[in-house]
Amino acid sequence: MSEFTVSGRFQTRGGWQPFERTVTAANESVAIEHTYAEFGSRHGLKRTQVDVEGVDQ
Repeated sequence: MSEFTVSGRFQTRGGWQPFERTVTAANESVAIEHTYAEFGSRHGLKRTQVDVEGVDQ
């Protein structure tokens, strides 16, 4: 398991808000999936409301 930094933006009522999250995952695609799941769970956002711009290891 590696640590990945997922960055991008998510939609709010006032526009788009930037974010940067550190996620422990097996690979980049799993890190992106964890990010989508976290925003859906915590903020009630759909995948179309989260725009992942990059993943760094």
